[in-house]
Amino acid sequence: MGLLEEEPRRLSGGQSRCPDCGLPQDRVATLEQDWVLLEPDMNPLAHTVSADQRWIELSDGRVTVYGVCPPDQFQRCRIEHRLACPALPLPDLWPWLTTLRGENARQAERQNTPEPPPPPEEWPDAG
Repeated sequence: MGLLEEEPRRLSGGQSRCPDCGLPQDRVATLEQDWVLLEPDMNPLAHTVSADQRWIELSDGRVTVYGVCPPDQFQRCRIEHRLACPALPLPDLWPWLTTLRGENARQAERQNTPEPPPPPEEWPDAG
């Protein structure tokens, strides 16, 4: 059967790159035995996100859509990467999301910008 563990194992999804913009996205298990791709390092206050778009992290590492309205004023949530992906056209849902999408677009652009050429080995004699 296998060894019993003292605590339940956490589900680990890891990170992958978005095929549209190339930025990282967190792969997280849901309560419905499925996976969702969430924006990494982004935990807005839940009341700033519409009920059908807020994902709440549970103690076992899974997430679930949190449709309680209004949520606790200090509750944090996660959002799907597709909402913040600069390569996908979306309506302006929230002002902070528009700012995040703009920053992600700049980050993706910097990521794809080639490195400047190295300086010459010898500098010309300028006198």
